[in-house]
Amino acid sequence: MISVIDYGAGNLRSVTNVLALLKVDFQIITDAKSVKNSTKIILPGVGHFGQLSSALDELKIRDSLYEQINAGVPYLGICLGMQILFAESQEAPQARGLGLLSGSVMKFDKSERTPHMGWNTLDEIAQSRLVQSSLANSLVSNATSNGELFAYYAHSYFCPVVDQTVFTTTYGDQFSAVIEAENIFGVQFHPEKSGDFGRLVMQNFVSL
Repeated sequence: MISVIDYGAGNLRSVTNVLALLKVDFQIITDAKSVKNSTKIILPGVGHFGQLSSALDELKIRDSLYEQINAGVPYLGICLGMQILFAESQEAPQARGLGLLSGSVMKFDKSERTPHMGWNTLDEIAQSRLVQSSLANSLVSNATSNGELFAYYAHSYFCPVVDQTVFTTTYGDQFSAVIEAENIFGVQFHPEKSGDFGRLVMQNFVSL
């Protein structure tokens, strides 16, 4: 069963609307037992790194989430749900992430207007199971004639480019747009707001 974690502040309805459109079975979960029974996990993310970190502890799901991901259960983190894969963030220096990826979540340079809001392009640096860009370019309407893909962003902090980065985006700073590491997937953009391309990303995840 695909599980969508409800931590009280995510863009839950938008994400579940896409899953319903794709006609896949899913459940909304808030407890450790449900995490342990999940075959795929989606963590939507809108809000503050510290708030999400606290929610994982208050709901007592941090350890079970960490264990399931380490056991190979496919995980998709959206926006803040990707950022929490890192150990820490400048947004909340005292808060703990999951520490599954190295590096720190950073704030955009002061010269850039924040939040980074709206459509931006993605640049491919490695093959991606989640995006499958050669397929995506022929299927989605929000791709240019020369193959550029566009996605919708809304964030003030960004994930660094790491070994697991497969797509980047640039907004002053270059940052990870898509991360993949075996069963771990993360997207900084919002697939639920990214039209045909976003739906294809979600379809690729649920079809793993």
